Amino acid sequence: MPKNKSEKESVVLEIKEKFETSKAAVLADYRGLNVAESTKLRRRLREAGCEFKIAKNTLASLAAGQVGLEDLKPFLEGQVAIAFGTDPVAPAKILSEFIREIKKMEIKAGVLEGKVIDARGVKSLADLPPREVLLAKVLGGMQAPMYGFAGVLQGTLRSLVYTLEAVRKVRAGEA
Repeated sequence: MPKNKSEKESVVLEIKEKFETSKAAVLADYRGLNVAESTKLRRRLREAGCEFKIAKNTLASLAAGQVGLEDLKPFLEGQVAIAFGTDPVAPAKILSEFIREIKKMEIKAGVLEGKVIDARGVKSLADLPPREVLLAKVLGGMQAPMYGFAGVLQGTLRSLVYTLEAVRKVRAGEA
């Protein structure tokens, strides 16, 4: 932990930059987490492009105040760690899965694109399907009207062909 004023200022600056540059941050109570579990969690977060930071609550509170996240200060009590990520869903999803596995940590709150959300909001964010699935659903929704229109056009053409075939059979029968 930082000992002198310049070290503390650099920690505050680092946390402030993380709040400004990341799209999401999740605060979790890491009480009871041993070194092996902490390393495992950090590895999972790193693989997803996220970062796990533990800092003194007073320093994190100062950094939150500097970026306009005053509503986050009540959650900065006890043993709090912050997971930062450029993907808005990744930190919440990874922490939720990890908590289900080890049953030791607890999500306190989160920040999503500059807005503070409570623990329920973080959990609902973690329950979102992956980005690829959401994009596929949007694309499917955009393609559905085109498929419907193509089906209507095919039906009209098919009816015309059946009508012409019926007329041909009637005329062939007359001859």
